[in-house]
Amino acid sequence: MSPLPARAAALDLIDFIDASPSPWHAVASCAQRLSAQGFMRLDEGERWQLTPGSRHYVVRGGSSIIAFVVGSEPLVEQGFRIVGAHTDSPGLRVKPRPALGSDGLLRLAVEVYGGPILATFTDRDLSLAGRVVVNSEAGPQTRLLRFDQPLLRLPNLAIHMNREVNEKGLKLDKQTELPLILAGLGDGEDAEACLRRLLADAADVEPGELLSWELAVYDVQGGSLWGAADEFVAASRLDNLASCHAALSALLANPQPQATTVTACFDHEEVGSESAAGAGGSFVADVLTRIAAQAGLDEEDRRRSLARSFLVSADMAHAYQPNFPSAYEPGHKVLVNGGPVIKSNANHRYTTDAETAARFIALCAKAGVPCQHYAHRGNLGCGSTIGPIVAARLGIASVDVGSPLWAMHSLRESAGADDQAWMIAALGEHFAS
Repeated sequence: MSPLPARAAALDLIDFIDASPSPWHAVASCAQRLSAQGFMRLDEGERWQLTPGSRHYVVRGGSSIIAFVVGSEPLVEQGFRIVGAHTDSPGLRVKPRPALGSDGLLRLAVEVYGGPILATFTDRDLSLAGRVVVNSEAGPQTRLLRFDQPLLRLPNLAIHMNREVNEKGLKLDKQTELPLILAGLGDGEDAEACLRRLLADAADVEPGELLSWELAVYDVQGGSLWGAADEFVAASRLDNLASCHAALSALLANPQPQATTVTACFDHEEVGSESAAGAGGSFVADVLTRIAAQAGLDEEDRRRSLARSFLVSADMAHAYQPNFPSAYEPGHKVLVNGGPVIKSNANHRYTTDAETAARFIALCAKAGVPCQHYAHRGNLGCGSTIGPIVAARLGIASVDVGSPLWAMHSLRESAGADDQAWMIAALGEHFAS
């Protein structure tokens, strides 16, 4: 089973998510946990020195991280045991010049990132988190930035002015109706100067030293347990920080594996993964190639090691919501607190096949964990994951799995308190296999 009991795993997940309001903060949270367990950071621009048993991590772009433990057995015989997940979540991102000053208010222009449920951003306590680049004596310097207090709001239109909202749903124009209220403006007060002062003060620099930023909008309400017996978890970014947390926890729980174990958490999955830091880039292939080179493998043996490798692509799964039965495939009603879900799609939106599904079923059985099966309804478009992308680029066997989730891509999603420990246990068995 998981190294943590179910309740402890759920609470630890909440702590991890609360500390990670942006992909850059998520990577910092991962790095902090890895460093605390003796993992040493590697620089892609430096030469690496790896030995059996050594534990390392490497960061690309500030928002993607790969951690690994060099196995005690020969890589060419054991191959890699990989878990892939992603650090980004759908939401709103601040534009480069976002300050809008009118009608006595300072509003921020935002851009939709991925596919969030926009209506869930209304009437919430929102704030900003991400990274800024500032000018320093040594040149441009990147700093993480986070406002803990409610800073922004997207007030709903009163029902008196939108009489059909309950019948037709809340629809928001992505250009004109999403700017977020930040502050009141006095007569003659410059909107951009007000914003730059706010960001500069948070970064502890003068406004003129602020060069650029990447800022995400997040809900300041922390995660929580809910339900009559605290059997559920509510939080932002469960998709897909829950999988990052499970993969990282499983990696840390097995400090001396026989096979070389790898946890890869990528940015940009929600927008297609095609970036230097995304799963569609060279990051994971570069890291695996360098590990193989350090093990003394030539190209032939490197290919042999990949042929003996196995990837578990971990991304959340759609849990059955009984209020909406017509949205689900009848034979694939995935239940919250029912265990990890194997996700299948004939058009290869998920990378699972019969053999890799059977392999994951066996891992769950060995870990004493229940598992479920999910297929999307035939008349609905199916999402995808990093699984097909990474498997295609590496040429390795792969399965897509995830924990059950309600309200995927909402600003506040819900999952099962038991499922996190079960996923950690299943992934731990994968790393030990």
